[in-house]
Amino acid sequence: MKIGSYQLSNNLIVAPMAGVTDRPFRTLCKYFGAGHAVSEMMAADATLYAQKKSMFRKNFDGELAPISAQIAGSDPQLLAEAARYQVANGAQIVDINMGCPAKKVCNKLAGSALLKDEDLVARILEAVVQAVDVPVTLKTRLGFANGQENILRVAVRAEQAGIAALAIHGRTREQMYTGAARYELIAAVKRLLKIPVIANGDIDSPQKAKFVLDQTGADGLMIGRAAQGRPWIFREIAHYLKTGEVLAPPHVSEIREVLLQHLDDLYTFYGEYAGVRIARKHIAWYTTGFYDSNAFRQAMYQQETPSQQIKMLEAFFNRQIENAV
Repeated sequence: MKIGSYQLSNNLIVAPMAGVTDRPFRTLCKYFGAGHAVSEMMAADATLYAQKKSMFRKNFDGELAPISAQIAGSDPQLLAEAARYQVANGAQIVDINMGCPAKKVCNKLAGSALLKDEDLVARILEAVVQAVDVPVTLKTRLGFANGQENILRVAVRAEQAGIAALAIHGRTREQMYTGAARYELIAAVKRLLKIPVIANGDIDSPQKAKFVLDQTGADGLMIGRAAQGRPWIFREIAHYLKTGEVLAPPHVSEIREVLLQHLDDLYTFYGEYAGVRIARKHIAWYTTGFYDSNAFRQAMYQQETPSQQIKMLEAFFNRQIENAV
């Protein structure tokens, strides 16, 4: 699929996730076959740009193109300025967040709270599209509240504003991440628009990926939580969609090597102190389901240095390999 003039290598996209989709994670997912990845959101507030957290979020050094930076906010002009800032910083695509359900975001009338005001949505989209000469995409939900799903109207206004592609999470903000994602409205949007439509929500296996494509007719799939601790899901889905065959799961030794490389990237990117702490959630995701993993994680959370984390991990995976023989 294409976003503007950018031809993606495939139609599998890493969903933007705050605190997760940093440069090391995006790079890893692209290595395993994701055709595109969207950065963590950055608030459209110039006072935040220089904060240490934002310095990491806007770091795209060495990342495979096209680089997509997500922005969030509720003021059209501030969002336009944020878009220009991201393009000057190297972004080749700008993504607007109207899907985040977090209370701290919605309380500022940003994220999915914007869906309560369709006129404001239109003003934001128009302002950002006019502010930059790169493709602008939109990530959103079915609506703010159950029974008030307005995605069809929002989608039409997005296309009219010049949005290059639309990603839709198949839930309302009220649903948060509970219940099942609903795909029928995504299918209706796809029938309505000419721009690419990307389906998101509950895509956690190759078989589910094919099901969602068949149900929605979407041009692409966006995968988020299912890739946490499992970046090879993109390899699995791509292979299944191409051949109809299910790949064997990665061997324990491959999982160990992937995790160790991921940790090394985190330590290098954030520095040892922050890297160790950020690594903890990734280690927990990678090791879920393994023998004695809960006790391991509780002990791992107490480790304070990269060498301590790595030593514990190597011992843990050695035990897994021994038990698998």
